[in-house]
Amino acid sequence: MAARLKDVALRAGVSVKTVSNVVNNNPHVRPATRQRVQKAIQELDYRPNLAARNLKSGRSGFIGLAVPELRTPYFAELTSKIWAEAERLGYVALLGITGADPDAERMVMSGVSARLIDGMIFSPLSLEAQEIADWRAGVPVVLLGERAVPPGYDHVAVESVPAARRITEHLIATDHRRIGAIGHVPSQGTSSVRLEGYRQALESAGLPFDRDLVIDVPDYSRGSGHEAMNRLNSLAEPPDAVFCFNDAMAVGAVRACHEAGLRVPSDVAVAGFDNIPESSYTTPSITTIAPDMDVLARESLRLLIRRIDAARNGSRVEPVDVSVPWRLSIRESTGGASRAVGA
Repeated sequence: MAARLKDVALRAGVSVKTVSNVVNNNPHVRPATRQRVQKAIQELDYRPNLAARNLKSGRSGFIGLAVPELRTPYFAELTSKIWAEAERLGYVALLGITGADPDAERMVMSGVSARLIDGMIFSPLSLEAQEIADWRAGVPVVLLGERAVPPGYDHVAVESVPAARRITEHLIATDHRRIGAIGHVPSQGTSSVRLEGYRQALESAGLPFDRDLVIDVPDYSRGSGHEAMNRLNSLAEPPDAVFCFNDAMAVGAVRACHEAGLRVPSDVAVAGFDNIPESSYTTPSITTIAPDMDVLARESLRLLIRRIDAARNGSRVEPVDVSVPWRLSIRESTGGASRAVGA
């Protein structure tokens, strides 16, 4: 038979109310008493009835999380961190994968139900800001990603324009002048802002923007990076450095260079974005932009729960736009000893 609240109270020698206060993280419990109750909970393997607690509090205890994909390591890590943070805060995250397809993203928007979830964290890639602005969600929503933000929405993202500019400036500072860019996807926000940062760095250094050096890709996979690098290497005048808009494509690009008999970074330097774990274990290790994923997950949940609480209380909160910190992590693929450089 499963342990009950009063069983824990009896084991710990306290009232049922005190056990409830400990379970619900009430700060007004003496440390010694809290420790005794937690010991009794562990010994009895007591598990709170979340359904009953949520019914009492007027919430479902579920939040939605919609991301483009899980094949890309960045979104897999992001999902894992948001999932863990939600669990820490007493929520269960329900995952939806859109494939960056606009119709699938519209389905997410139209399918949000206040009866099933308390709120939604949504990372759209294909929808325009105006279409999102016209959406009347039935629950609080926090938007993720580098995009134009519709009025009234909380938003959490890495500032990719200055980050992309910084890593391109690093390539320029290491004596590269013909710099390619892998990762352009028409109509997607991430692609547009990272391309803008790349363009700004070239312009500031007095280098021409050559559209032949910017390679369109169908997705941000290793295979796309490999194919794009092959195209750059086949040019009459190939680049001496490449900025890939994510690390997965940078891994593919390094492989393509190896197959072509090119040495990285001696013949061509390669840089990425996102700091996925794989990028520090490749040979050579890959220079990248490292966003603070813990901050991204924590702030997303903080803003969502803030808005959930406001909706429940009938109060109004102003939308917040959070910029996630990042750093430039210089590694072997651009000719440096591994080190981190601030923004």
